[in-house]
Amino acid sequence: MNRRAFLKSGVGVASLASLAGCATQFIPESSRAPALVENRPDGVYLPSHVEGMQMIGTANQGEYGFGLMYSYAHRFWNVNGKTTSMTEIGPDDDIHLMASVWDTDTQMILPETGLSVEIYRGETLVSQEAIYPMLSQPMGFHYGANFGLEGGGAYDVRLSVGGLSIRRTGAFRGRFEEPGTATIPFEYSASDKETISFRRLEDAGARGAVSPMAMEMLPASTAPRPDALPGPVVGTGRTDGAVFVTTVLDTPPAGVDGQGQYLAVSARSQYNQMVLPAMSLSAALTRGDESLFAGPLTRTLDPDLGYHYGGVVDEVRSGDQLTISPTLQPQTARHEGYETAFGGVTGEMDDIEFTVDE
Repeated sequence: MNRRAFLKSGVGVASLASLAGCATQFIPESSRAPALVENRPDGVYLPSHVEGMQMIGTANQGEYGFGLMYSYAHRFWNVNGKTTSMTEIGPDDDIHLMASVWDTDTQMILPETGLSVEIYRGETLVSQEAIYPMLSQPMGFHYGANFGLEGGGAYDVRLSVGGLSIRRTGAFRGRFEEPGTATIPFEYSASDKETISFRRLEDAGARGAVSPMAMEMLPASTAPRPDALPGPVVGTGRTDGAVFVTTVLDTPPAGVDGQGQYLAVSARSQYNQMVLPAMSLSAALTRGDESLFAGPLTRTLDPDLGYHYGGVVDEVRSGDQLTISPTLQPQTARHEGYETAFGGVTGEMDDIEFTVDE
């Protein structure tokens, strides 16, 4: 798309809706990245500050849609297995670059594609990096990292994804197998960056989450509403800021081996209902003293169920006992306010147990 035409349309800067308890202010560059909240709670909390972001542009390449945004360079937390570690702002970091990838047919966000970024100035490669899958309160799932640039001027940002390695079902069977690349032009200046909003929250550290950004040009990474999921919802539980909505289909979606019913767990964040990908879940289904199912659930992308964790079981009845066990926290980096959630403190999340109610 034409970036200048997009900016003139008046929606170039993403806005934040319903930010209670914050002071609207623009703060000099040297004052950014305020101190972390003291005594941060375990779980989701309101961060010390909220940054806006500037839309750079979008592009389509085959079945992939790409969106590119930027904001101030900021700290974030990487996750490696059960370990979470903070990445500080580097002395040469100019911006935090963010990208979204989605299916051009359904507009569904695509986690686990893997995404690499090459930044060019003319024919010169300025920076190259495989950027992190990330979770933030305003944006949900995206890809991001801090980058240094070579001053103001025109750049080209090349975004490349690999095919999805997770299971695809229904109309997604056979799709997203090939890599894709798109190039989006980026006109950068430090003065433009300084117009991006920056707000400190007066109630930082309180339990809660910043409201999602209004991003009119990008699909949202929200999970489907429970009443929009196929099959009856048989139970819902919460652990460490994650909500698991469990539904049962009479037959598995096309592309799933096995006969019986299909148990699907849709994982989303507690406050904003954003998709929580790249974790490991297992389930145990019992009826009295009888074990009916015990095993891992497979990460799956389905046009109706969305991104979920699923497995085939013989039959689920009202009164059965179901345990959902997170065996590995989401393997995604975290923005501030999420680094202590979804297993971020100990690397572990508690099991969820409930009685099936149909």
